[in-house]
Amino acid sequence: MLRMVEENPALSTHFINYLVMRNRRIEQDLIDHMFNFSEKRLARTLLLLARNRPGNRVAPILEKIGQDTLAEMVGTTRSRVNFFMNKFRKLGYIHYNGGLTVYDSLASVLHE
Repeated sequence: MLRMVEENPALSTHFINYLVMRNRRIEQDLIDHMFNFSEKRLARTLLLLARNRPGNRVAPILEKIGQDTLAEMVGTTRSRVNFFMNKFRKLGYIHYNGGLTVYDSLASVLHE
């Protein structure tokens, strides 16, 4: 890898950008976990997963991810994830029936 980075400046630039963005994401996750309640952490996680889709369009994003997995990602219990998912659904921020659709309006939870 070191030889490739030394020989290819474009790869070097791309790799450094990747490392900086990865470090930034890790710092944001740590800050999020330390200072935000689980509701905001879940909203942020869902928005990040939705925005990683091609075109950033509204589309079913999570067909096979369970609430247990979301709970692990957020750092809370499955019952809390279930409670907040139901709350988000009732408020129209998400829709799920076989797949999960996350709407941009969910971002309002982050600013409360």
